[in-house]
Amino acid sequence: MHPAFNLGDLFDRSCAADKVALIDCLDWKRPREYSYGEIDRLANACARGMLARGLKRGDSVAILSANRVEFLLAYFGAMRAGLVAVPVNHKFPRETVDFVLRDCGAKLVLYDRKRGDMVPRDLASVSFDDSGPHGFAALLNVGPFEAVHPATEETALVLYTSGSTGRPKGVPLSHRAYLWSVKARLSGASLEHHRLLVAAPLFHMNGLGTSKFAFAAHASIVLLPQFDTGRYIEAIGRFSVTWLTAVPTMMAMVAREKALLAATDISTVELVRMGSAPATQKLIDNVKAAFPGVAVSIVYGTTEAGAVMFGAHPDGRPKPDLALGWPLPGVEVRILNAAGHEADEGVLHIRTPAMMLGYLNLPAKTRSVLSADGWYCSGDVFRRDATGAFWFVGRVDDMFVCGGENIYPSEVEAMLERHPDIVQSCVVSVPDELKHQKPFAFVIKRVGSTLDQASVQRYALEHAPAYQHPRQVVFLDKFPLAGTDKVDRKALAELARSLWQPAAAEA
Repeated sequence: MHPAFNLGDLFDRSCAADKVALIDCLDWKRPREYSYGEIDRLANACARGMLARGLKRGDSVAILSANRVEFLLAYFGAMRAGLVAVPVNHKFPRETVDFVLRDCGAKLVLYDRKRGDMVPRDLASVSFDDSGPHGFAALLNVGPFEAVHPATEETALVLYTSGSTGRPKGVPLSHRAYLWSVKARLSGASLEHHRLLVAAPLFHMNGLGTSKFAFAAHASIVLLPQFDTGRYIEAIGRFSVTWLTAVPTMMAMVAREKALLAATDISTVELVRMGSAPATQKLIDNVKAAFPGVAVSIVYGTTEAGAVMFGAHPDGRPKPDLALGWPLPGVEVRILNAAGHEADEGVLHIRTPAMMLGYLNLPAKTRSVLSADGWYCSGDVFRRDATGAFWFVGRVDDMFVCGGENIYPSEVEAMLERHPDIVQSCVVSVPDELKHQKPFAFVIKRVGSTLDQASVQRYALEHAPAYQHPRQVVFLDKFPLAGTDKVDRKALAELARSLWQPAAAEA
């Protein structure tokens, strides 16, 4: 990677400009290839066009669209021009999208045809799909352009949290901070031969971070407009993909498609990298079985403190599958228990070069999670083992109390998924007068399995503390997904409450 100073300008121009940078699969029948030279020229044209419209340094440019090349051109172009790029979750309800656009002070909204009716009429906007004089093609102003040199803490982008517990929070990130995250993901080895498959939404850190990493590594991206299990697998064979990046739920769905995997040439895949949500040993085993000989890893990051924090042991010590690894150089980590003392299990506090600038327009919320000396309280419970490796235990927000015992759903799910007939599980809480809350499990079982509720409960009682066993089990063919392609726990929790039968459940 060349010594980048602007997050929108990651390309190493000493590398081949005719190398394929991106294959846009918006039109599956006629995918479009773009070289590094083309992406560079078009990103510059976008930057010039935005400034020609009168946008000023520091103005926010919102992007409301499914994955496509224009999304990335607008994203990189805005930052090159010294503007603030704001990818917007297009799966938010209309009123939430409106809130985000107002909260970030968007001076321009770039959108695709499907999202056109979500753009407020009083905001300046440009459609990616309008080929006329007011569309995106006309916005492009081809010509030379030198990327802005940002100030030390100048904002490059604002990412919004999912808003699962209220209105989404804007997270401003500086050029300096996110450039550190990009560089931290690069290794000393050459990565140019890799072709990465990106299907996670570009409004989220997973897909967006992967794209920046790939461009900085001078690798190639295969970009799908959205995740679809069959199309994802087909893309592997069609484009000879070497590196899969996904949320664990996506890979769980892929691993179940044994017939399609068997009919597809997946021999080119070398690496599978999962992040943005917890994974279980069962999932890792299933992915390894689906892609024999492939290196599988899980990573941990937060929007507020950076996309990467842990990695390999400096002395090459082997890492267990579910361990996240050891802190990267420059990353400070401490675990605090309920009393606020350092411990080997408790809430993870981190301090990294990739720290956010503070929540947008929310100073009180910022003070609640970010200390004056720069420590971020993640809200995630972690464990540190004897080797110093860190393990994810669960979210503080997901934890519930059953009869005085703390239950982390991810621990119960990991236990359930060790059952040979359970493909995937999701555990939520339901109210109970006696115990306060009780575990309720949704389960996807192996095709052909005769597994029933009693069998699941018996297995749980045999393999975990009694208080963790699900008091009711409901079998589903698939789980609903949230906008970021994670399991939609909120939707399942609501379904569980509607199905809960306390009279029939065990105490």
